[in-house]
Amino acid sequence: MAHTQRQQPLGRWSVISIIASELEILDLQTHANSQTVNHHDAPSKSSIAGLLVRYRRPQLAASLHQLLVTLGLWAAMWPIMWWSLDVSYWLTLLLAVPAAFFSVRLFILQHDCGHGSFFQSRAANDSVGFVLGALTMTPYLCWRRQHATHHASNGKLDHRGIGDIDTMTVSEYVAMSWWGRLKYRMYRHPLVLFGIGPIFQIAVIQRFTFGLPKAWRRERDSVHVTNLVVLGAMAALVWVLDWRAVGLVYLPVMAMAGSIGVWLFYVQHQFNPTYWQHDEDWDYHSAAIDGSSYYHLPWLLRWLTANIGFHHIHHLDSRVPNYRLPKIYRDHPELRRTHRLSFWSSLRCALFKLWDEKQQRLVSFREASRLGEQIWGRSAC
Repeated sequence: MAHTQRQQPLGRWSVISIIASELEILDLQTHANSQTVNHHDAPSKSSIAGLLVRYRRPQLAASLHQLLVTLGLWAAMWPIMWWSLDVSYWLTLLLAVPAAFFSVRLFILQHDCGHGSFFQSRAANDSVGFVLGALTMTPYLCWRRQHATHHASNGKLDHRGIGDIDTMTVSEYVAMSWWGRLKYRMYRHPLVLFGIGPIFQIAVIQRFTFGLPKAWRRERDSVHVTNLVVLGAMAALVWVLDWRAVGLVYLPVMAMAGSIGVWLFYVQHQFNPTYWQHDEDWDYHSAAIDGSSYYHLPWLLRWLTANIGFHHIHHLDSRVPNYRLPKIYRDHPELRRTHRLSFWSSLRCALFKLWDEKQQRLVSFREASRLGEQIWGRSAC
């Protein structure tokens, strides 16, 4: 399991030093930052990354303001939606849209906690992250570790499949059986990727530990504990109100939020031109700037998505709090040269299905079919 907020002056808030997040998570990100620079313009990108260290320190007032305002708006939606059930369910579904966006914003604040960038202490980040994860049906510790792997391997062709959208190369796709191609085409269909898929992710994948390594004990425990909290909360809603509070209000909001979240994550990395390289040619800073988009959204959507649109800056230094990302963008013009997506231009990204290593770009199934006929003498479809 993806972005910007209108910037506001933060200088009046006191500055607080940031304490490191989980060592195992930082090990992944530190290792990624220490990779040998091979990309032709990577030195300039690594020097930019060095300038971002001074923006890392979280500001308690800003973090608490974001948290309390978002929680307040999110909580206010539920009695309103419950009341709307007696008026019209269409009104309930209409109200579910802002409720879903508030849920996405809570998830992004949990995301900052997972990076250790929201509060000064690990305990505060983990405590708030767990609560927000439970509210959005996300096992916090498990998600955090998978997401750290995504940051450490973003754009690595040899390390795909953990915490990202499954993306095959054209050559891999052509070499597959017809059944393998059909499964991949179904997975990449927008109805599945942004509709059925998010529901399956929330209702099934995040509820079980079958695919997690045995060594991930804390992460596996977080799945079980989160499940107990979510089930307990649902049972309480049904007991105090009735089944409609869960089936007609809460679950539809979570389904919408999941679709929005997957779309955000998708356009953050599935665009042209983007960055994919094999291990020997991969560079962390190039992957961050060239392999992550700047999603330029209207101001309201920027606020609702807590600045996640500055995704190239976030990947360059994930320990920078979300409310400082706009200032970095303003202070460093060189970071404005990255690929910029508007809402309308981002819709075209849904056509991209495969990575063409020869052209170094994402292509559609139709383009892949032409490539397959030209190179291998057979259709890729």
